[in-house]
Amino acid sequence: MGDTVNNEGTQKKNFFQGLKTEFKKIVWPDQETVTKQTIAVLAVSIALGLIIAILDLIIKFGLSFIL
Repeated sequence: MGDTVNNEGTQKKNFFQGLKTEFKKIVWPDQETVTKQTIAVLAVSIALGLIIAILDLIIKFGLSFIL
């Protein structure tokens, strides 16, 4: 029905060579950029947490007032 040649070994070799080539293209950020982005993520997470907590308290008091 087709070729019975086993190409599994060459496929794996080509895959890992391609993977190695792609990893060489990665440009890693410097420490200053990582620090700034980490601080930004923490600040936004804390701000959103506070907003959600305040909304939760408002809804809780509103429901307890109604019920």
